[in-house]
Amino acid sequence: MKGIIMLGLGDFWISLVWVLVILSTLLCVVYGALNWNKESEEDAKILEEEKRWEREEKRIEETL
Repeated sequence: MKGIIMLGLGDFWISLVWVLVILSTLLCVVYGALNWNKESEEDAKILEEEKRWEREEKRIEETL
């Protein structure tokens, strides 16, 4: 009982805060796991632009 009072779990609002902190932590972990190594659209555009640039450079070198 002393440990519960020490954490403030005797009060409803403090208990609610603890529950919300744990839930938000779980939400962040799930969000991170779902988006792990997910490529953004901007990264895909940059990669495509680099590929196009390399093809153009190769074409120019062949014509020289």
